[in-house]
Amino acid sequence: MYDQPRANLSATAMTFDQMLERVRYEGAYPTRERAAEAVHHVLAALGRQLTGDERVDLAQCLPVEAALTLTAQIPDTRHLTGWGFVKDLAARTGATPATARWDTGAVLATVARLAGPDLLARILRRLPDGYALLFGQAELRRPEPAPA
Repeated sequence: MYDQPRANLSATAMTFDQMLERVRYEGAYPTRERAAEAVHHVLAALGRQLTGDERVDLAQCLPVEAALTLTAQIPDTRHLTGWGFVKDLAARTGATPATARWDTGAVLATVARLAGPDLLARILRRLPDGYALLFGQAELRRPEPAPA
């Protein structure tokens, strides 16, 4: 049997148009086109960093158009920190780091809402340091292993 996309049955489900409006509001973008550009750039960049079950589960939470952007990317072997993610996004899009950070925050705040707290916690555990702030969450330090 082929894996078929499952309908997003979560309480926070939204259409792609609703997602664009939310991102447009979060980012104070002047047009839906500008919000769509940010969504596609940021989700493509996230798709290059996120792997495993978290990637699959996140794709199931997103509207189909957004999920396709996320999953169309081949995961990168370089694991970027949060700041590295922003700098890479800026370099790929020709934007300034400040603009890339703004776009990232606007899109990932919406993604965090769609993912919900449990999946978001799993995603943040999988990613290197610095991503919590990009998702609009407090950056909690990971416990250091006790010396042997």
